Amino acid sequence: MLKNILRTSIAAALCIAGSAFAQSYPTRPVVMIVPFAAGGPTDTLGRTLAAAMAKQFKQSVLVENVGGAGGNIGVMRAVKAPADGYTLLLHHIGMATSPALYRKMDYNPLTDLEYIGLVADVPMTLIAKPDFPANNLKEFIAYVKSNKAKLNLANAGLGAASHLCGLMLMSTLEADVQTIPYTGTGPAMTALLGGQVDFMCDQTTNTTGQIQSKKVKVYGVTTRTRVASLPDIPTLDEQGMKGFEVAVWHALYAPKNTPKAVLDTDVKAMQEGLKDADLKAQLAKLGTEPVAANRQTPEALRTYLKSEIDKWGPVIKKAGQYAD
Repeated sequence: MLKNILRTSIAAALCIAGSAFAQSYPTRPVVMIVPFAAGGPTDTLGRTLAAAMAKQFKQSVLVENVGGAGGNIGVMRAVKAPADGYTLLLHHIGMATSPALYRKMDYNPLTDLEYIGLVADVPMTLIAKPDFPANNLKEFIAYVKSNKAKLNLANAGLGAASHLCGLMLMSTLEADVQTIPYTGTGPAMTALLGGQVDFMCDQTTNTTGQIQSKKVKVYGVTTRTRVASLPDIPTLDEQGMKGFEVAVWHALYAPKNTPKAVLDTDVKAMQEGLKDADLKAQLAKLGTEPVAANRQTPEALRTYLKSEIDKWGPVIKKAGQYAD
């Protein structure tokens, strides 16, 4: 009897303490880890989201760029962080592709983090250096198939969205070309603009400005519908590349065992932040928008992450591109 009373008292005390902590949280700046270099598309989205969530928290949200190993170093930083609500992780589709890309991983994306929700689906664009010979998608496909031995395709590193889109592109065209990995999207774009590489596939958050200023050639967007910020650019699907669809989803996570009351605060801050007019305007300029409200939940993210792991595993294994 006494033991039961003690257990009940302890549980009640912990519940009260957790509730009090949640009511005061956050009392200091929150760190949002972005597992890629500054200046890239995920970093751009992260800083936009951080500013919107800071309004909800009434505390600063500081973006910390922790790049390397296709995002895995940054993920591990989040996995090992204290589960107190002061560390968040913004990651993209790489959370679903890493299990197939890496022979050995120190974390399990399905069990080692808490889910907050999906943030945005970012379309991608197929672009080429300014003097690439092809002037439209039909010419691009023909030229790549005829010259695949001498062409190269840039990406932002193994596991990056540009790498994944490139894999699907080569599989669709049945034309393998040499891939040139860079340490991030910024260096890859610089190489493309300078003519050191021939073409690449990258997110609208990184390419919209270059397309609008006509610094690159563009052959289409990778979603089934056109992008509002690039209304004159047709999709690859409508130009005959039927079924080609790659959208880079981004989601927010927290360290495992973060108290539920704190997670609830994070979920609310993200959801309200995604309604922010400044955030919506900034994302629109970058060719994207927040996901629908029913996807901005921990449950939706959990289900979607599992489905994406199942989707990308066979594509990556077929390509045979792995990292140790």
